[in-house]
Amino acid sequence: MPSEIRVYGLDGVPEVRPGDDLVSILVDALTASGLILEASDVLVVTHKIVSKAEGRLVDLATIEPSAFARDWAAQHEKDPRQVEVVLREATRIVRMSRGIMICETRHGLVCANAGVDASNVPGDSVVCLLPLDPDASAAHIRDGLRQRLGVAPAVIISDSFGRAWRKGIVNVAIGVAGMHPFADYRGVTDPYGYDLSVSGMAVADELDATAELLAGKTDARPVALIRGYAYPAGEGTARDIVMEPERDLFR
Repeated sequence: MPSEIRVYGLDGVPEVRPGDDLVSILVDALTASGLILEASDVLVVTHKIVSKAEGRLVDLATIEPSAFARDWAAQHEKDPRQVEVVLREATRIVRMSRGIMICETRHGLVCANAGVDASNVPGDSVVCLLPLDPDASAAHIRDGLRQRLGVAPAVIISDSFGRAWRKGIVNVAIGVAGMHPFADYRGVTDPYGYDLSVSGMAVADELDATAELLAGKTDARPVALIRGYAYPAGEGTARDIVMEPERDLFR
């Protein structure tokens, strides 16, 4: 492990709109920040700008809520149209209580409101959905950077999730390209001679959470570059991080 890593927040990323060339936007932001991309870097991109570029926006004015959505919204002072969008994005409702909807998405992610979010989205009645395939989105960005700049760093698509048994939210990886999401320490001996048996540290999530310290929700800085971390290169995906249903004690 290195004794130092560096994290750079990329300024100058404009408001992203459906159909925008996100790779060109990232290249321009790197240039404006004076950074020369290296193959060993990790580029962390918040899902919101990916979803915007991919057109994953919904104008609530176009949504006719179901009777179920209206009833739930009335009980908890929610917008029934947004509740309806959440229900459409969910493949399974894990729990609905006290105005909170915990849902499983088509990606296998278990999160609040199926990832539907109105923050950092222009328009009074527009909500943002998760990318259809965040792993494919990460791979597309990585391939585009290779074509434009000749280097292919690891790319992580991020979102913020709550955690069982702990307050507060942290950024986690929902899309990964160019790296394995785990660092496997099985068979390694610690400094005291103890043989480690842990299956692996979720380093993609750790890198994502580190990037959020600079790419915060209110700083208009949706991209961060991490340099100096020797990530496990390979063809892993964020789907590898999702716990199998038969091993998930919270389902």
